[in-house]
Amino acid sequence: MLIMAMRKKKVVVVKRRPKTGVAAAPIDKGFNYCKDYFHIDLDRKDGVKLMKEYVKTNCSKLDAKAILACPDYVFTVRTHIAACMHWINSGLEFDKRKFIQNQYQADGSVKKVEVESFYDGHDAIRRFLNFAIDAGKKILAEKSESAEEKSNVIVLTPLQRYQEKLNNTIMADLDDLEDSWIGGEEVDFDLYNRFRYHGLTGKAAEPVRRVLEGWLLDYSDAYHKRCDQAVEGYSHIKRSVMRRRIKHVELMLADCDKLKAASAATRKVRKPRVKSADKQVTNMKYKKEDNDYKLVSINPISIVGSYRLYVFNAKTREITEYVSGKVDGFSVKGTTLQGFDQDNSRKIRLRKPEDFIKVAQSKTPRQINTAWSKLTTKESKPNGRINSDCILLRILDK
Repeated sequence: MLIMAMRKKKVVVVKRRPKTGVAAAPIDKGFNYCKDYFHIDLDRKDGVKLMKEYVKTNCSKLDAKAILACPDYVFTVRTHIAACMHWINSGLEFDKRKFIQNQYQADGSVKKVEVESFYDGHDAIRRFLNFAIDAGKKILAEKSESAEEKSNVIVLTPLQRYQEKLNNTIMADLDDLEDSWIGGEEVDFDLYNRFRYHGLTGKAAEPVRRVLEGWLLDYSDAYHKRCDQAVEGYSHIKRSVMRRRIKHVELMLADCDKLKAASAATRKVRKPRVKSADKQVTNMKYKKEDNDYKLVSINPISIVGSYRLYVFNAKTREITEYVSGKVDGFSVKGTTLQGFDQDNSRKIRLRKPEDFIKVAQSKTPRQINTAWSKLTTKESKPNGRINSDCILLRILDK
């Protein structure tokens, strides 16, 4: 007889997950050990996070705002301050240390004396906070001055910028032309090419036209002697010169018309934004499933962009064939199908829906058309409306 010895059940010892970060700082061996850990082992980001949380908790809002305005390096280089803050957060007191110090006597002998020292972490934190407050206030003041300077900058509107461009380009050219004519120089001016040189469009032709029309009126009144003031003002100009200037202004006015026409011809046509398929069918009402006819609707998203759609109204027993009349297929607006050809689309009432639905779901358009022609009920034209009684049977891309 075999005697089976009972094996002792092995006890599995689950090792505790080692602590990391601030939580792993040794606080049971004295402050120096804690300080060394913060300086050597702790990630700098963890130390900065601890210091900032301490500031938010223990400082006023104004002081905290100034301190937190300081860059991170102000915090990262002061690991001993982070250790002090953690020590205080842990509810511990800073320990006193004893060490032997040599003390020289009057007779020249050396006496070893035990000295007690105390590290004041509270004072270290206080001095750091005062420094950070002063530094942060300077940073905030500089940012405030910079923001004020930016607010004083005059920002021109698009219309003002365009007007400034006109004044500095074509209007300045017209002023130079007028000065030349006043000085007796007969200078030609190609308005069309100057527009192209300055990169101006037909939009600028209107203000230029107003200036030129004023010139033409003055010269015409003087030449035809319709205004005494104009005749007196231009009396020093020969009639042949005046006639040439009138013709030149008329040519520039013709250039204005050409520029305006060219701008209209090259203007970009704004294309309407096309909604995505899922957004188009968001409000579409249809019947997802019909238990009597055992039919399930297709996903309405597939309708957008297709070219043929079969819809069955379970309430009226009408089947509708929609045929798209657009290159990009159907679209949907609300509960209405868009983009179908009214002449080629059709609907009809079914006497035996089950028989024809099988054909509509599986056959080709030509086979469906053959079966459709054998139906004896009256055919009519659909209006594109799809309601909660309609089953979306099938879509085709042809």
